[in-house]
Amino acid sequence: MPHVVVVGSGIVGLASARALAQQGHDVTVLEKEERLASHQTGRNSGVIHSGLYYKPGSHKALMSRAGVRSMTAYAEDRGIAHEICGKLVVATRESEVPALRALAERAQQNGVPSRLVSAAEAREHEPHVAAVEALRVDSTGIIDYPGVCVALAEDVTEAGGQVLLGARFERARSTTDGVDVLTSQGRISADWLVNCAGLQSDVVAQRSGLVPEARIVPFRGEYFELVPGREDLVRGLIYPVPDPALPFLGVHLTKMINGSVHAGPNAVFAFAREGYRWRDVNVRETASALAWPGLWRLAGRFGTTGVGEVVRSASRRVFARSLARLVPDIGVDDITPSPAGVRAQALRRDGTMVDDFLIQRAQNQVHVLNAPSPAATCALEIADHVARQVTQGA
Repeated sequence: MPHVVVVGSGIVGLASARALAQQGHDVTVLEKEERLASHQTGRNSGVIHSGLYYKPGSHKALMSRAGVRSMTAYAEDRGIAHEICGKLVVATRESEVPALRALAERAQQNGVPSRLVSAAEAREHEPHVAAVEALRVDSTGIIDYPGVCVALAEDVTEAGGQVLLGARFERARSTTDGVDVLTSQGRISADWLVNCAGLQSDVVAQRSGLVPEARIVPFRGEYFELVPGREDLVRGLIYPVPDPALPFLGVHLTKMINGSVHAGPNAVFAFAREGYRWRDVNVRETASALAWPGLWRLAGRFGTTGVGEVVRSASRRVFARSLARLVPDIGVDDITPSPAGVRAQALRRDGTMVDDFLIQRAQNQVHVLNAPSPAATCALEIADHVARQVTQGA
């Protein structure tokens, strides 16, 4: 029975481990933390993404459509909390309407159920929203992704695999017989290595002898949430019209599966890969990011936007004003800080962000090097793809 070591217990790692274990592989998951889904999966907005924004024909677009179905079906089968509540993308001024209609055309190209609605129709869904026109996306939902990870880990163990917590990956090398993997708990002789390490994915690749196509640069996404008693301002999900020239969607409002309403995120450079606060600084990781030419080229293109994000990070009042564009009743006293997340953004040397999922192969190794949003939605599809890479290469 082939033995596969999977690095990372986020949703992509556990889904990949499940797919491999259910195909008959002997699977070991390595997780350096003492609990599952400690980083990106456990700190995101819990959205089941419809595939609205992505380039037609891209992995993100195709896998999102399938992911809505597979993730919803998995949640229903395992009794995981979820709701297909839909969302509104709102044009708050006339100048945004052309971009909103272009987004509606992309939704149609991607096969995403959606429709343009008037301001009055938008308020039927979200009574407090400000809109001159909106796009209603019916297939978007919310879910308990950490709960999904618990279920996936159970599936792995039930299929004969194991999930090792507190087991840090150190390095690996391909051999004539497979892959020799060194961990903080000892050495493992495996047939395959699958890297789903998220924020550390390029580091794992480098320590396995691979030259990654891109470097992970961390961007912290800071959130607020509506204070108790003000959650009724938002029924589902409310997003702004994205600027196609910018790499992030902008701050938005998201009802969470526990009934709270998250507001955000912004996007600021993080001084550590797991830097969830401004005071979280890792000198070595910061120096590595600053030495990457792609970061400076990105900053050259989006410097003004970056300054605005820092200002919004420093000022609750500015953050509240951004939200009030979508829901005017939101004021500075209606929001309170919520735990931040960090996005593992793969950045090429020329300063371009990797726009799609990125998987690299080496001898008896598969490395998932870029799996940002909507990777959680697409986790079961990414897992099937990873499992095929291993099976076809065996």
